[in-house]
Amino acid sequence: MGRKWNNIKERKASKDANTSRIYGKFGLEIYVAARKGEPDPEANRALKVVLERAKTYNVPRAIIDRALDKAKGSSDEIYEELRYEGFGPNGSMIIVDTLTNNVNRTAATVRSAFNKNGGNMGVNGSVAYMFDASAVIGVEGKSIDEVMEILLEADVDVRDLVEEEELVMVYSEPDQFHNVQEALRKSGINEFAVAELSMLAQNNVTLPEDGQAQFEKLIDALEELEDVQQVYHNVELE
Repeated sequence: MGRKWNNIKERKASKDANTSRIYGKFGLEIYVAARKGEPDPEANRALKVVLERAKTYNVPRAIIDRALDKAKGSSDEIYEELRYEGFGPNGSMIIVDTLTNNVNRTAATVRSAFNKNGGNMGVNGSVAYMFDASAVIGVEGKSIDEVMEILLEADVDVRDLVEEEELVMVYSEPDQFHNVQEALRKSGINEFAVAELSMLAQNNVTLPEDGQAQFEKLIDALEELEDVQQVYHNVELE
């Protein structure tokens, strides 16, 4: 693969600094996933993925239960999943995934965040073709060889295994997310440091110092928006 999952450092920092905001976003994502099907993760694959991700962020059980109870109730709130694409400083590429009950509001706030922070919105498809949808699983306390042997014995297809910041990162097709986890669980691995469905840039870029500061300001502005769930980019952050 030759490309790092560039969210590890920023994800850890974000988790420490913005737990309440992250928990709120997970609450909404769990509610929307549960409303798509049964509010039971064993019968609803999308919900199961969100709950697995929530574990790695230590989302409190009370927030999860509240979202599931709301989905089981009579709430008629309807949310749309929308993706925006754009460019940051020095031609950097950004994907913004949102959940919204007001499309006009979301489009306006995302566009404003781009425009006020040195970026600009692109049309659909202008950026996404340079990214690959991927499942990303991070394991602690195992070597690459050990993880590889586990996955080979379980006949699970993966794209790559890489050591990153004391983790073994497993990259696979999105539909292999549960298969990778199940294989690892059967070997005795029950906790995952990372469990994500992500958009990985095919090629990461490094920005000059002034461009990086501007870029980080843009990413922060996007992530702080109420309707934004995920922000993906192709910049190698320091």
